[in-house]
Amino acid sequence: MNRYPRDFRGHGPNAPDAAWPGDAKIAVSLVLNYEEGGENNLLHGDAQSEAFLSDIAGAAPWPGQRHWNMESIYDYGARAGFWRLHRLFTERGIPVTIYGVTSALARNPEQVAAMKAAGWEIASHGLKWVDHRDMSPEEEARQIAESFRLHEEVVGEPPQGWYTGRCSMNTVRLTAETRKLAWISDTYDDDLPYWLEVGDHDQLVIPYTLEANDMRFATAPGYITGDQFFTYLKDSFDTLYAEGQAGQAKMFSIGLHNRLIGRPGKFAGLKKFLDYAGGFEGVWFPRRIDIARHWAERHPHLRIERPSQMTRDRFVGRFGSIFEHSPWIADRAFDLELGPAHDSAAGLHNALARMFRSASQNERLAVLRAHPDLAGKLAQAKRLTAESTAEQASAALDALTDAERASFETLNTAYVEKHGFPFIIAVRDNTKASILAAFETRIANDTETEFATACRQVERIAELRLKDLLP
Repeated sequence: MNRYPRDFRGHGPNAPDAAWPGDAKIAVSLVLNYEEGGENNLLHGDAQSEAFLSDIAGAAPWPGQRHWNMESIYDYGARAGFWRLHRLFTERGIPVTIYGVTSALARNPEQVAAMKAAGWEIASHGLKWVDHRDMSPEEEARQIAESFRLHEEVVGEPPQGWYTGRCSMNTVRLTAETRKLAWISDTYDDDLPYWLEVGDHDQLVIPYTLEANDMRFATAPGYITGDQFFTYLKDSFDTLYAEGQAGQAKMFSIGLHNRLIGRPGKFAGLKKFLDYAGGFEGVWFPRRIDIARHWAERHPHLRIERPSQMTRDRFVGRFGSIFEHSPWIADRAFDLELGPAHDSAAGLHNALARMFRSASQNERLAVLRAHPDLAGKLAQAKRLTAESTAEQASAALDALTDAERASFETLNTAYVEKHGFPFIIAVRDNTKASILAAFETRIANDTETEFATACRQVERIAELRLKDLLP
């Protein structure tokens, strides 16, 4: 099957109401990345020094050498930055989620003790703060397993959440397949949590952020001053808070690093934001595990039979009647590049309509001719398809007076004699009166115009039928 794995639909046009506790308008998730002692370093068995996310302009790895300046900057995060942030959050009673590189946690026992005493969530940030893109799936799975083991040994309990960060194409699948995690965050694709189906396992994903993130102090383009960071956080907060007031509550993730935001000038921007957000009612500052528990309780996953995952026989059997008596349309659509975007009514309708539109004139004419007359002899003999029967009943075409039935029969005969196919209209969009009015108007059209009009109505009928079957 030609299937496309990326999901561009997500929650779709009607995202669920988050229903945060206390009717909060926004959930602000503060994440503190603890990487100091887990970065690339010869002391850690790596082949080069670290080059990522520091205040060293144009930093590059030093193969076979330690980099004193880089190490010193990371050390600042552990020695000074962490404690400045710890005081800020504990004094305000704001719980945070730690993304803890397991080997870094093992080298920082005093900070781990402070995290636990504060009631913070300590999630896993992988075994080492290194790039995973070239790792084999087997090696990455081995490191994930070792990270679980070491995390429980160091922290006293296993992690319930995971974020690798410098991940591979296999990371999300491999972490989900452990079946040990309440949430994973190696995505950036939504403002709300969502469920990911990995085999027969339903994994909750809590998307993260790379833009409301102090890492932008170490990238170009990025933040230069704490006030720039504050402004971006404020603008994001204001937008999301307004959506929450409108009944569309969202989640706001903020990414932090000890060695970056822990510097005094940058720290001032974070403090200013917390002062600002604290002036609003209905602001929830949860740990990510709190978000996960809430979402699992209020929005449990419901699996559906997904068109993009069906066999051909099942697909055609399920959708072959969407275009009246024309299963060949579904058969052709099955060979398109279907994916998660086609598991909705709108998505699958687009795929089926493409096959109808690209068909020959004679094939489309055959589809038109497959439609029954409105209130015609087939309806009276109860020989319509189930779909057509329900549609005609929706406008009371199954309960006509003798005079109304005679009018329809006269119009049907005249229309078919002129255009060569039956009069087609999306009955569910109309009333008996508007159908008769359209009938009397359209019968006067030239056949080319009416053919195009009828084709559009066929597509609309298909759309309505799919909405009865899919979200």
